[in-house]
Amino acid sequence: MKKVILSIAMGAVIVLTSCKGEVKKEEKIKVSTEEVKSMAVNEATFGVRGNCGMCKKTIEKAANAVSGVSKAVWDVDKKKIEVSFDTSKTNLLEIHKAIAASGYDTEKASGSESAYENLPGCCQYDHNMKMNQ
Repeated sequence: MKKVILSIAMGAVIVLTSCKGEVKKEEKIKVSTEEVKSMAVNEATFGVRGNCGMCKKTIEKAANAVSGVSKAVWDVDKKKIEVSFDTSKTNLLEIHKAIAASGYDTEKASGSESAYENLPGCCQYDHNMKMNQ
């Protein structure tokens, strides 16, 4: 009887060991942190009306205040802004709206009149000015 129980126990140990010893092959894809960051980042350039260095500060501040925007640089001479943003957090139209809310016209949104009226005199631009030159 002891031999039968011992044989069954040994058989169970062999079966359990072989089950535990099996290795399942899983295909893993390695992705670097930089690749993950770049997957959701979009870059865009569009026109924004303005005149001076004070305009530059206000326009960039408005764009950078949008959640998901990582970079905003407005070119005073060319009347255009370059933005980098996370597409999972915001979109281009939201950036246009934020800049317009600060008083500046963009290619897709007209500046808020009340915000425009509160801009310093040097920042009150010509509404027919060319953008994105």
